[in-house]
Amino acid sequence: MNKILLSGGCSFTFGNELSDDNGKDPSCNSWSAILARDVKAEYICLAKGGIGNPAIARRIFSYISSNPGKDVFVTAMWSFLSRYDWAMPRHKALEGTRWATITPWDTADNQAEVQKTLANSEPQLEDWKRRRDDVKSTGVGPFADAIYRYAANEYHEAYLSWKSIVWLQNILEKKKIPYMFTLADNSLFWRELEPLNKLDPLLNGLYNEIDFNKWVVFGERQMGFNQWSLLNDYPRATTHPLDTAHADAAGLMKDKFLKLYNQQ
Repeated sequence: MNKILLSGGCSFTFGNELSDDNGKDPSCNSWSAILARDVKAEYICLAKGGIGNPAIARRIFSYISSNPGKDVFVTAMWSFLSRYDWAMPRHKALEGTRWATITPWDTADNQAEVQKTLANSEPQLEDWKRRRDDVKSTGVGPFADAIYRYAANEYHEAYLSWKSIVWLQNILEKKKIPYMFTLADNSLFWRELEPLNKLDPLLNGLYNEIDFNKWVVFGERQMGFNQWSLLNDYPRATTHPLDTAHADAAGLMKDKFLKLYNQQ
């Protein structure tokens, strides 16, 4: 019996703007859905547009801790540093009545940029309007303004993201759950040509805990899927690569994926 393919990530895994995107259900044409189809596995997608790395790890952990004994293989495409996952006072509009994703786009200062970026995508604009309503009702908006005005910084975001990656990696290994990780953008580990792990011994030690033998990257300096799609001029919608990029990315991942998926 084939393992369930359990997939985590942000919009680049959920499949936003792909040809079958209906705004509600994960795409059947995303890189992870294609890999699941290649091995005839049941596909469970835990990805969600806009979430960051702590939320990706939390959502995967929540599933495996609530479903002990299921035979799963985990894939995750880690996202950008600048997104926070925060347990807020309970509210019906929050994930599980508790969790909020907080991004720079949630701040009042960035609304003109959001409108400009999404101007040619009515579905994304409508989704964003709904999110803005939720941000107001939950109190996330003023909190986001404060975080990005006074506290957000690349160092802390790298620390939170890498800690989440190591945390999930170690849980999967403890539970003997096979996995494969990849990434959307190498800003997870690099500031242009400078590696973030060289900033200080703490970050370097945390970085060295990551088992990169179980990662797929798309080029030098740990290039991510989105960067690779831009570099190779794949067709794009408003902010995402389209179906051909996902299909070709799955092809590039396939050998490593099959090796890890079929390991006993």
